[in-house]
Amino acid sequence: MKSVCVATYNGERYIEAQLRSILAQIEEDDEVVVSDDGSTDSTLEIIGSIGDKRIRVCHCEAHYFRDNFANALRHAKGELIFLSDQDDVWLPGKYERCVTELETADLVCTNAKETDEDLHVYNDDFFSVYHSGKGILKNSLNNTYYGACMAFRRRLLDDALPFPPTHEIGHDVWLGLVAEMTGEVRFIDTPYLLYRRHAGTVTQTNSLLTRSKRPLWRKIWSRVVVLYNVCIFKIKHERQ
Repeated sequence: MKSVCVATYNGERYIEAQLRSILAQIEEDDEVVVSDDGSTDSTLEIIGSIGDKRIRVCHCEAHYFRDNFANALRHAKGELIFLSDQDDVWLPGKYERCVTELETADLVCTNAKETDEDLHVYNDDFFSVYHSGKGILKNSLNNTYYGACMAFRRRLLDDALPFPPTHEIGHDVWLGLVAEMTGEVRFIDTPYLLYRRHAGTVTQTNSLLTRSKRPLWRKIWSRVVVLYNVCIFKIKHERQ
């Protein structure tokens, strides 16, 4: 079994297109674990109307996207796990390519095409613009692990969970960094995702200095927190 973990919150506008793009690729014994963080729109009704037994909804009251994903991951049963945002669209071949690559890798990150809210592509090579790739220091300072592009083996969760008790570290960058410290990571140049950008998008993809409106001191502090937790993890892992 493979699991696709989706975190939702008021995603009525896009969730059906995303789920159908996933369901069209996965197998009959796979599952889509949807963790809903208290949606007040018609998100859950739309999910229920799809009527696919592979979809399993679990409820969450985290009120934060990272912890909503953590809830989905705790409910996942698959040996291979995909992460999925509620507003993107999988391109054909994503599932099959990731499953093949995970035969010899612990975590894979696929390229994507960035689109506007109506799925008009304005950047067909996400990796080249954001210099995506491996590197613990590189990704601690300027993350290029984006959850919507990632899939990994279950064993990674044994090391990565629980996530560090700080919202300064995203679930995706932590999974990527732990995978680098414990196994084999692979970046796949082929784009397998329409990465939809719109006004409600949580994760921004600009440069280190412009991807959020937080003050500079807070951005620097965030990187210090990431590096501190990486060092703590590495020390503990080497002692095991």
